[in-house]
Amino acid sequence: MHEGNFARCIAACYECAQACNHCATACLQEQDVAMMARCIALDVDCAEICALAAAAMSRASDAAKAICAACAEVCQMCGDECARHEMEHCQQCAQACRRCAEECRKMVATA
Repeated sequence: MHEGNFARCIAACYECAQACNHCATACLQEQDVAMMARCIALDVDCAEICALAAAAMSRASDAAKAICAACAEVCQMCGDECARHEMEHCQQCAQACRRCAEECRKMVATA
């Protein structure tokens, strides 16, 4: 496995991590923060696993395929949760999560 083969997936992971961090911060500013608790928790989990997946692919880790498989699942969960909320930051996060999940699934299938 060479990092160059997974440049799109690495980029999608970093973009998703950024979107999730932004979404979590924005959710904390919403009027009903308690209503956003699951969204915030999934944003944090997703941002962390996306950063880990990008790093694993960048260093051609033997664990990259397994990490990316898990990343796809967490991104799907986070994207589904964010999509339930009308706020623009949640909608943008949902899109980033879905793109990342798709790229991670492609990576796992070709690795």
